[in-house]
Amino acid sequence: MTEEICYICRRTESKVGSMLHLPPNITICNDCMQKTLNAFNASPMSEYFNMAEFKPDNKEPEKPVPKEQEKEDAEDKEKKEKDTKAESSRQNPPMFSFGFLPEMFQGQSNLKKKNKKKKKKAEIDFNNIPAPHIIKEKLDEYVIGQEVAKKQMAVAVYNHYKRVAAEKERKEEDIEIEKSNMLMLGPTGSGKTYLVKNLARLLQVPIAITDATTLTEAGYIGDDVESVLSKLLADADNDVEAAEHGIVFIDEIDKIAKKKNTHSRDVSGEAVQQGLLKLLEGSEVEIPVGATNKNAMVPMAAINTRNILFICGGAFPDLSEIVKRRLNNQAAIGFKADLKDKYDNDKNILSKTSTEDLRKYGMIPEFLGRLPIVFAVEELDKDMLIRVLSEPKNAILKQYEKLLELDEVKLEFSADAKDIIAERALERKTGARALRAIIEEFMLDIMYEIPKDNNIGKVIITRDYIEGKGSPIIELRV
Repeated sequence: MTEEICYICRRTESKVGSMLHLPPNITICNDCMQKTLNAFNASPMSEYFNMAEFKPDNKEPEKPVPKEQEKEDAEDKEKKEKDTKAESSRQNPPMFSFGFLPEMFQGQSNLKKKNKKKKKKAEIDFNNIPAPHIIKEKLDEYVIGQEVAKKQMAVAVYNHYKRVAAEKERKEEDIEIEKSNMLMLGPTGSGKTYLVKNLARLLQVPIAITDATTLTEAGYIGDDVESVLSKLLADADNDVEAAEHGIVFIDEIDKIAKKKNTHSRDVSGEAVQQGLLKLLEGSEVEIPVGATNKNAMVPMAAINTRNILFICGGAFPDLSEIVKRRLNNQAAIGFKADLKDKYDNDKNILSKTSTEDLRKYGMIPEFLGRLPIVFAVEELDKDMLIRVLSEPKNAILKQYEKLLELDEVKLEFSADAKDIIAERALERKTGARALRAIIEEFMLDIMYEIPKDNNIGKVIITRDYIEGKGSPIIELRV
């Protein structure tokens, strides 16, 4: 006859005594059963499972106890009961399968680690929001150029949080200040997302950066418009009050323009613009906590978007042609007439964009009306790209210098090397994003070879090396 084996400790019945039988065909010894219940009581899950102390059935017959010993046992028992009550109040355990216990114990340890990592964010003090000139100075440390854009953002953010602070003390007869939602126009790689990230870092407020291309009308495959608020709530550590004073940046907003010459339902274009209207204006929205889609298994939270600052950004690639067409309508015959090719070489043509131009592009009037501040980000030229390489606080060249500094090697770039990098970036027409891709190409061999030789003390990158006509200048340690 085969012996039964404990499902957890794998000991046989002859060593541990009779086994408990649980469905489906699981046998557990008394010791493992008691350890299991103790582990549940000591875990954060004890509030969901009220476990009673397990008492095995196979007890030995009780022996007669003297009266003096009986009194001592009674006192000990009473003391133990008090300690047990202080620890936790326990009831009979519910019936459930123990087949998942190893996974639950593993998840329990992960849960403890996760809770330790969570840090409470500092409360937002609206009275200490920095003035516009201070906000711009901080942005200057990270973003080269874009003077108009930085001023617009600094003033809009300052006015928005002044409005939030005044809203708490506003009386019925006081003037109601409208929101300062923004719309940024500019080519790819000009720094739209980078501006918003540094702005949120400066203000220490929750921020959600999302992509409009994933949004669809409610009921269709994709994310509902409320999903942008779910990301904001997650960044605020599920603190609704902090999330209600955060910033939402919706990138690629030009991708939800109305589709032209289409006879099907526009679920990812005009319908998304319509869905965003209530968020931009300010309303009470029910959103799922910890998920992007609503379902019965996810708890819901109510967020008021009245004090959330919305910033929308997009490249609007064909908008420049619409602006040029409008401006060229003034062209005529005569001494004061504008030439039709006057704006063909204007790199910052988007700065002349009007609401009518955006409407022709495909943005609905109701949507544009809720974004009162519209400004353009300048396209980067060669001089700006050279400055982007080395001047910002976390410039790409400074990052590589720091990497080689950890190997005790000094890295330098000559002036003509920076020129050729900027020239090649302009050819790719992807703005500042092209800089890292170009540097990665010629730095690969250097980053691979330098750790081999401990005698290298300095490396100078030249134009000839980038063009493939020579090698970098290497100086040995003294």
